[in-house]
Amino acid sequence: MESEMRSIGELARDSGLGVSALRFYDRAGVLVPARVDPVSGYRWYASGQLEEARLLARLRRAGMPLADVRLVLAGWSGADTDLVRGLLQAHLRRLERDLAGARGEFSAVRVMLDQRESPMTVPARTDAVRLSVPAGELRAALDAVRFAVGRDPELPMLAGVLFDAEGGEGGGLRVVATDRYRMAVARTTAAGHGGPPARILVPAPLVDAMRALLSGDETVHLSVEDDRVTLWAGDRQAAGERLAYDFPDYRRLVRLPAGRRAEVDVAAFRRALEDGPVRAGEAREEAGDAQDLSVLHVADDGTVTVCGEGDEDRDVVAVNRGFLLDALTAAGRERLLLEFGAPTAPLAVRRTDDEDTFSLLMPVRLDG
Repeated sequence: MESEMRSIGELARDSGLGVSALRFYDRAGVLVPARVDPVSGYRWYASGQLEEARLLARLRRAGMPLADVRLVLAGWSGADTDLVRGLLQAHLRRLERDLAGARGEFSAVRVMLDQRESPMTVPARTDAVRLSVPAGELRAALDAVRFAVGRDPELPMLAGVLFDAEGGEGGGLRVVATDRYRMAVARTTAAGHGGPPARILVPAPLVDAMRALLSGDETVHLSVEDDRVTLWAGDRQAAGERLAYDFPDYRRLVRLPAGRRAEVDVAAFRRALEDGPVRAGEAREEAGDAQDLSVLHVADDGTVTVCGEGDEDRDVVAVNRGFLLDALTAAGRERLLLEFGAPTAPLAVRRTDDEDTFSLLMPVRLDG
């Protein structure tokens, strides 16, 4: 009998639905397998269910509510297609109505932008900036944030690292990067900048060229004149044009309510992530493919668990597994603090010895 059916893995491969999504739709009673092995619990699907699975995948990609999807599948094989056509038309009208509303709101926002005194896309030119920074500190700071630089060509203002020079006595230098889904912040000591705070957005290729110069422990010198940024390390230099965009106000984004902190051994936690269960999440716009998600739960004793199917509870957060692994590597410590807020709040990855260096990962909605 099983030879005439598709395994759950085969159906996932052929339909475009992930295995975890198929399990969810089984539990929801939307796409129930033709047979479940009574011993192993393994799911088998009849050959005719492939068409239903592909239909289900299309409807969910189009954003159709699960209740309507259930009715479409129930009426799909019937002779009377009026119900199915009516549900498709009703959903299309909802999408068009929502799109019209979104266009109206966006138009209002554009008017608000136009009324601002200065354009949002061209930052005010700062006075000349000169900083002296320990090479080792700057190297560590850039390594801590480089992974979060944006790559979306539609958002060029995220395609670099912000150098935020704090003014006044005792000021330092913060470096910040974000691609919307994650943000990383690090701070170094700096001397020589006695003026007001200055924000310089350095493109990623120039950041990489600067990083290549930071091999020793000497003091390096950073200068900004008009739109040109230069880093001197001894007799070597890396120079280029700054990005002519405003970077988001990251200080607003990192002000999070205090959450529950759990200290983890990075090596053991990495193994748990790499070997543990993953769930399917929504596809990112620029990537197109569904994400592999790790669903995390922190117990009362501070133990962090990577949850599998059916063993998660309401106090879990789902994050992109690859992004979390990147953040663990970038933090550069054997032990780290994970800070959990609400399930909809970012997951913070913090060093135990440095409150000024951390990363934030946006939570992801689980499929279904």
